[in-house]
Amino acid sequence: MCLAIPGRIIEINGDIAKIDYGSERREGKIVEGKYSIGEFVIVQGRIIIEKVPEEQVKGWIELIQEK
Repeated sequence: MCLAIPGRIIEINGDIAKIDYGSERREGKIVEGKYSIGEFVIVQGRIIIEKVPEEQVKGWIELIQEK
């Protein structure tokens, strides 16, 4: 099992999005759906699989920072 961490899209070039995780940046392929800069997403296997609401991400980040 792996832990999927949400990241924010900072750049989109065609079907490739650059995602910022705070400590690093990676790329993910957009296979289906519409995504915009500033949205939070989950990426697995370099493929964007879903959007994550910002409210949910804030709670997750707070939880991680408490540890």
